[in-house]
Amino acid sequence: MTYEEVMVRLEELGTEQTKKTFLRHGAKEPLFGVKVGDLKKLVKFVKKDQELALALYDSGNHDAMYLAGLSVNPKTMTKERLQKWVQKAYWHMQAEYTVAGVTAESCSALELAGEWIESPEEMIAACGWSAYANYVSMTPDEHLDFAEIGRLLKRIRTTIHTERNRVRYVMNSFVIVVGSSCEPLHDEAMSVAREIGTVTVDVGQTACQVPLAVDYINKVEAAGKRGTKKKTCIC
Repeated sequence: MTYEEVMVRLEELGTEQTKKTFLRHGAKEPLFGVKVGDLKKLVKFVKKDQELALALYDSGNHDAMYLAGLSVNPKTMTKERLQKWVQKAYWHMQAEYTVAGVTAESCSALELAGEWIESPEEMIAACGWSAYANYVSMTPDEHLDFAEIGRLLKRIRTTIHTERNRVRYVMNSFVIVVGSSCEPLHDEAMSVAREIGTVTVDVGQTACQVPLAVDYINKVEAAGKRGTKKKTCIC
């Protein structure tokens, strides 16, 4: 498929209801309002053409940008390209999912996650925390830096409730991921989860809720999935 053909298909797949939902959550024009499930039907076409995937992200159209994240090969993404992507990720669906997922599976995962966590820009910082959490969720424990993750947990323990809105959300998610998938740090993550308790995040005019970290980790354990690693975080 050509770039033009993909954009026409995205417009055909878009619905006003999905578009309204995305706009309530923070998306901006241009977008067509395509459900993620429908975007995945186009991945097989875009994956064959990585230049097409990059062009779709550069379009600035939310649906095309998300499709690009589903289709691009993370191992081919340079640090410079990822820096450009994060600068264009203006709302949480792009920052915390599209760019974070691709970055977590790239060769620059830890370097960029660490850099972005320190950013004064809310979406970039949120992307950094999400990228690191995704990296933890996929990486065997023996390859993780427990000291660094421990420092991040300590930071969350003391700063989460005074952090920026979306940063609070992804910090909470970071605790959940460490407690659920990093066995050596499970107890420490649970201690942080109990201490931070309920995390308040303004999710706008939506029904979204912030999961209570303790309850979420306990549910993972009850399901017998504690310590399980993901094969991919791009979804």
